[in-house]
Amino acid sequence: MKKIAVLGLGKVGALAAELLHGSGFDVTGIDVAERNDLPFPVQTLDLTHTSGVEALFAQQDAVLSCLPFNLNIPLAEIAHRTGIHYFDLTEDVPTTNRVIELSKTSKGLMAPQCGLAPGFIGIVGASLIAQLDDCRSCKMRVGALPQNPTGLMGYSFNWSPEGVVNEYLNDCEVLENGQRKMVSPMEWMEDIYIDGMKLEAFTTSGGLGTMCETYQGKVANIDYKTMRYPGHANLMNFFFHELLMRDRRKEAGEILINAKPPVQDDIVYVHAAAEGTIDGKLQRREFVRGYRPVEVAGKQRTAISWTTAGSVVAIIEMVRDGSLQSTGFLKQEEISLDAFLETPTGGLYAAS
Repeated sequence: MKKIAVLGLGKVGALAAELLHGSGFDVTGIDVAERNDLPFPVQTLDLTHTSGVEALFAQQDAVLSCLPFNLNIPLAEIAHRTGIHYFDLTEDVPTTNRVIELSKTSKGLMAPQCGLAPGFIGIVGASLIAQLDDCRSCKMRVGALPQNPTGLMGYSFNWSPEGVVNEYLNDCEVLENGQRKMVSPMEWMEDIYIDGMKLEAFTTSGGLGTMCETYQGKVANIDYKTMRYPGHANLMNFFFHELLMRDRRKEAGEILINAKPPVQDDIVYVHAAAEGTIDGKLQRREFVRGYRPVEVAGKQRTAISWTTAGSVVAIIEMVRDGSLQSTGFLKQEEISLDAFLETPTGGLYAAS
């Protein structure tokens, strides 16, 4: 794998493309706007024009989509037809289910959910489960937040508003007492403290990826929650359900990002914990981090940008180097955390 097209050159997409370029890939960037500030060629292309996309994909070994989740299914289908590797960052469950179906007959690797959550958090959770002889529960939480919150909501939309609305409104898969279940979003509230900072956590959709399927019959309880500053969930429940904005998702996203635009000084909290037995004794294993902005590829990058882009690039590096499979469907929980951290890009997580 040498040639790769990166679709969507926002903050995450542009950084992923720069990291891939720095790692030795032959990168072609694709965006709706002309770009001349990147160290690789960029094409403007209408991604709804199938013949143009197929012609582009036919010249590549792989494609990475950093686009909103609702654009990914047709692109995954074209990657499947052209026989190249496909990677994306989606948290959307129907999109992933379609990619799983495509992977059954794919010539290349089909690897959605390669971002932060789903993605890195699943790699971390699996590593904690593996440390136990018998695991009774694994709880994974991620929060991408402003370091200096203002207002009642205590939030800034450093991530796609479409993705956040999707996570807040779609049902969430969990393992509870050994059974795979769907539960409502923005529920199962709990308090979490990281370095003395009080956060609230609640269910959101898509963060577990395929972990419930993988661990059913092996781990009794698995769930994923999003972390926010206290009070956030009540306000969002009021916005979506009391004001019925759940029926106007596009407008909801526009309202939210207009009210809470992105910030540069953000932080990504990762909190994962697994409980079970080792040599018959009950134990708890934790992975707790607070990732802040760092300088990457000569520029200061927000925490959400580098943690998301870094995750997918590290996985692509592992596929190129032969430490991961090159066909079929890639589950994040099958990726070794130690091997991930040893890649040139995965090392960002170890150093921060």
